Amino acid sequence: MLDNKDRIFQNLYGQNSWSLGAAKKRGDWKNTKDFVKKGREWIVNEVLLSGLRGRGGAGFSTGRKWSFMPKEAPLPSYIVINADESEPGTCKDRDIIRHEPHKIIEGALYAGVAIGAHAGYIYIRGEFFREAETLQAAIDEAYKDGLLGKNAAGSGYDFDLYLHRGAGAYICGEESALLQSLEGKKGMPRLKPPFPANCGLYGCPTTVNNVETIAVVPTILRRGGTWFGGFGRPDNTGTKVFCISGHVNTPCNVEEEMGIPMKTLIEKHAGGVRGGWDNLLAVIPGGSSTPMVTQEIASDLHMDFESLSRVGTGLGTASLIVMDKSTDIVEAIVRLSHFYMHESCGQCTPCREGTGWVWRLLKKIGDGEGDLADIDKLEELTYQIEGHTICALGDAAAWPVQGLLKHFRPELERRVRLVAA
Repeated sequence: MLDNKDRIFQNLYGQNSWSLGAAKKRGDWKNTKDFVKKGREWIVNEVLLSGLRGRGGAGFSTGRKWSFMPKEAPLPSYIVINADESEPGTCKDRDIIRHEPHKIIEGALYAGVAIGAHAGYIYIRGEFFREAETLQAAIDEAYKDGLLGKNAAGSGYDFDLYLHRGAGAYICGEESALLQSLEGKKGMPRLKPPFPANCGLYGCPTTVNNVETIAVVPTILRRGGTWFGGFGRPDNTGTKVFCISGHVNTPCNVEEEMGIPMKTLIEKHAGGVRGGWDNLLAVIPGGSSTPMVTQEIASDLHMDFESLSRVGTGLGTASLIVMDKSTDIVEAIVRLSHFYMHESCGQCTPCREGTGWVWRLLKKIGDGEGDLADIDKLEELTYQIEGHTICALGDAAAWPVQGLLKHFRPELERRVRLVAA
């Protein structure tokens, strides 16, 4: 388990003030001028050395993503921070914004230097009203202290940061839909290519990063990429904020090493499964869009990208939704299917039409009004949606249902036969 001294987020639970003075006492904004003056290549190389992978779900190398930005461009470049956090079961970014806003702001400055951007935008979910107030107040503090704006932190580098409130659409968590919304358009994903690094915000080179990804960068630069890379497992390095909710005794957010065993995470930090480990039915490991795993799989599973991929699921946002044996597992996935149907932007036919069909068919089976052929139809339908849409919302709608069919098909068949009898 991670020692307290190695935790990046020292105020994750809000025990102390989020203000600039308190943040500086925790080590934020230390040596900022020196790090900025070391320049673009040094920052990118340290982040590459750390092995940091995006903390928003995709898990792409942050250093590599920054390196894709053009060195010489006739147009301005932008850094955009995704604070939309709409994934059910996920609330890590919200706590970082509430209690550690200066880590995000300082990280935005370094990210701006790393990609050659002199302006950045934080796109925050509209429902995060108080969080947005805190973040704007922290940005104002940074400007007042000379840490942002012209000659940021006395480094000679100009950097401005703006907060933009969204309207609470799940689809705007997808980077290109976020950029559309930021431009004042309807939040709908763009076709790729071109990728944002070539044609992003206002048609200019842009990098979009998650809140947690940006917030850990200052500590990586201060302690060194090798320090961060010393935690976790190969290709899954560093620390990670995990969200644990559902049928546990003490739901929480906790920063731990990447690759920590799922059972350890639940039992040591979340007080264990309600009724004991043997009462565990299933766990959704990475936010609601990742396929569930059963108790048997969860007992020997590590929380990293590759380990979860090998058992047919994903790390996603590293947000565990724990379900004990009192759960109506079919009804749980029916509710998730309704959510994805509601949040589809309607641009792609497989998603627009398919998510509705998935919900209606699964609800029909769950209500005991279906037949065995409907279960096969449901499975076929998920594969007609998966991989056939512009963005990953279609996949997100299909995967929870596929997880249900993989691990709990007998329960679906039981409901059908029960009514038929």
